Amino acid sequence: MDGLQAMLRGNNFGLDVLSASFALGVGWVSGLISEAKRMLAENRLDRRRFLKASAAACCAGVARAVWGTVGHRQVSDAYRLVAKTDRGRILEAAGRYVTQEPMTITAFPTKRSAGGLHDFYSQADYFWPNPKDPAGPYINRDGQSNPDNFDDHRKVMIALSIQMPALTAAWLLTGDARYGKRAGDHLRAWFVTAETRMNPNLQFAQAVQGVSTGRSYGIIDTLHLVEVARAAGFLTSDMLSTQDADAVKGWFRSYLDWLNTSEPGKTERNAKNNHAMCWALQAAEYARLAGDEAARKEVYRSYREVILPDQMAVDGSFPKELARTKPYSYSIFNFDVMAGLCQSLKGLAPDAAAFQLADGRGLSRGAEFLYPYLKDKAAWKWAKDVEHFDALPVRSPGLLFSGIAFHEGKYVELWKTLNADPTDKEIVRNYPIRQPLLWV
Repeated sequence: MDGLQAMLRGNNFGLDVLSASFALGVGWVSGLISEAKRMLAENRLDRRRFLKASAAACCAGVARAVWGTVGHRQVSDAYRLVAKTDRGRILEAAGRYVTQEPMTITAFPTKRSAGGLHDFYSQADYFWPNPKDPAGPYINRDGQSNPDNFDDHRKVMIALSIQMPALTAAWLLTGDARYGKRAGDHLRAWFVTAETRMNPNLQFAQAVQGVSTGRSYGIIDTLHLVEVARAAGFLTSDMLSTQDADAVKGWFRSYLDWLNTSEPGKTERNAKNNHAMCWALQAAEYARLAGDEAARKEVYRSYREVILPDQMAVDGSFPKELARTKPYSYSIFNFDVMAGLCQSLKGLAPDAAAFQLADGRGLSRGAEFLYPYLKDKAAWKWAKDVEHFDALPVRSPGLLFSGIAFHEGKYVELWKTLNADPTDKEIVRNYPIRQPLLWV
């Protein structure tokens, strides 16, 4: 109830009530009106605010009902499905995170980086000292992560990607403004406050000692900002002021520009494996937050004409991922990112999830290929991953999104049974969508 009371007293309460009521539905509207009546009776809410809040809530309820009858019923059903499945885990997690202060990369300076305090830095996972030249350039050992790498910037970004969306999801489920305000605190720390914000580029990511101060491959590190950007779009003015919200959108707009115009960004965009799919998901979701429809349409064109034809085989597999030393995890990873991309592109025509090439390649084919191996890992026909094979599978957002899109109940039922909160470091690193409530 504290969240409802805070919303009713807020400076922009009419708009906040309208947007929250539309997002959360009839049950939430009923609870808000009941609380407003109680506050009115106790002289803690004036009659003008009560009437305005009630009108806004009812208008949103009607609009939401109409919206659900014109082709969007599946989204509403999907939201209820995920809310019912994930409510407990979301609220348990948010209860821990709401008391934790935000922390950004500026808390972890490193002399290994060629950049400054506000520049994200990481080292390429699979590069190690050369036994024949220990002080010389590092060499590649594909699939084997070097535990001595500097990893602190990744750790805090992953913490952001876990905590901020969970807090936002908890606010959506409960209307408790404590969660939304803490989510807003994270956004301010990372993207607004001069002392703690991150620069909007990845010029120094996935560096290789003795070889490069940063590489295009490092852009995949900010895949963990995708769900943060998604969650940011839900926060109301009580959680994030208009000025701060504009600054957050400006940060992502600047980063999107860097992804599109810098040499590392263009190189990553043109990659032939999961890196291009990850670039596309990032660009689509950052453009969505920034309101850049032209950029979203360009990502969708690239998906249809370049990424999908280049990456998926006719049987729904990803040959370039199957050729890696971690074929199982990379196949699942690329499928999940592909499904997230299709979800991000919702609203563009033709529907991205339903889109297929002439030979049938598309998200549905990818789901058909992977489902048997997500259900029974022992049936996997290719080599086992060199590391972390035993930690898989975990809950695949691709299964959920495909199950919803194609009305395949078996996908959704399997999704429910899988581990939603993996702790294996390598699995977490390749797990960017943890709160599907924000995507359906």
